Amino acid sequence: MNILIIGSGGREHSLGIALKKSKNCDALFFAPGNTGTATLGQNLAISETDFNALIAAVKTHHIELTVVGPEGPLVNGIVDHFESQNLAIMGPHKISAQLEGSKAWAKDKMKRYNIPTAAYATFIEFNTAKNYIESRNVYPIVIKADGLAAGKGVTVATNHSMALTALTDCFLDQKFSQAGLQVVIEDFLVGEEASILAFTDGETIIAMPPAQDHKAVFDGDKGPNTGGMGAYCPAPIATPTIQEQVMQKVLQPLISGFKKDGILYKGIVYAGLMIAPNGQASVVEFNARFGDPETEVILPKLKTDLIDIFFAIINGTLDQLTIEWDTTTVVGVIMASGGYPGDFEKEKEISGIEAAEEIKNVSVIHAGTKEKNNKIVTNGGRVLCVLGQGDSIQSAIKIAYTGVEKISFENQHYRTDIGKKAV
Repeated sequence: MNILIIGSGGREHSLGIALKKSKNCDALFFAPGNTGTATLGQNLAISETDFNALIAAVKTHHIELTVVGPEGPLVNGIVDHFESQNLAIMGPHKISAQLEGSKAWAKDKMKRYNIPTAAYATFIEFNTAKNYIESRNVYPIVIKADGLAAGKGVTVATNHSMALTALTDCFLDQKFSQAGLQVVIEDFLVGEEASILAFTDGETIIAMPPAQDHKAVFDGDKGPNTGGMGAYCPAPIATPTIQEQVMQKVLQPLISGFKKDGILYKGIVYAGLMIAPNGQASVVEFNARFGDPETEVILPKLKTDLIDIFFAIINGTLDQLTIEWDTTTVVGVIMASGGYPGDFEKEKEISGIEAAEEIKNVSVIHAGTKEKNNKIVTNGGRVLCVLGQGDSIQSAIKIAYTGVEKISFENQHYRTDIGKKAV
């Protein structure tokens, strides 16, 4: 079977590694891919948003399954386009992908389905939003651009000045373009974050092992949020009791609610959670695809054939499948360009990847890389994700950072405390 993976980051490299293990995988194609994906299959110089070119490539290369990595194509309706051509594709339709594409839409669904989440209000104009935060005068408060903002449209404002800046960024300076023309303002939730991803065919929903992402750029969760500076799986904060709670109060109600509303949701559901000190989990946000960097630390634990899972989702037969995971712990440390998530330079030569991968239980996932003059160079904010897989969180942390220490590029930056919350 020939398979196309759409996207160019660490998530897509990880998906490629998992799919390549399948006995049913003949050839992998990536659009557009990166240096890591080129070692698994063929990169196609096609933008993830060029649906017509992607469909043409599927027909040219006799591709039987397309897997969508990033949220942009999903929110813009790539699944609808492919299915109109009778092409097999893994992911939710455009209407379902609003779960991630519009925070206001998602919050309204959560309220309708009685899914626990923070109290909120939605605004489309600067002054009314400003008056709201000033009349509330409670901090911290969370201000979110409604649409897709590459993980950077959320501000946890600890004072009036920060809140005003966030509103100015969205409404007046239009820093996030269309995505920030509507804003959701939420109460601040206290607790520890965790991520539970799940497979669903619209009827059956099966959770993956819980993971924890580290969004802040600096150690100790300091500094601005990024797309993610590292993750580990499983996350002990999400105990079996909490996992069952999330299934009963979050995941099942979401799929049941969609069914009642006539919405068929097929693909991945990502529940970003806040677990309060009393053990109650609330939804911070939903995503409509595999998380990044969660995918990098979850998929190495998967024992079941991923192609079988994807076709069970597409065909509506997920209830007939038993999905198995191993008992190891995986820690992933993101190596980022200096300055990320702000301005950063590209095309810095990377050394030491091969040396890192010679270490037992270390693997290196490419995120923002490309090849130039026969050398691997940086090509993004998040450059690499170095994985350590071990029998415990302590061993996995040690293995991952042993790999990190072998790799270098100019102005590199990484957190030194990934996974330590679990310890």
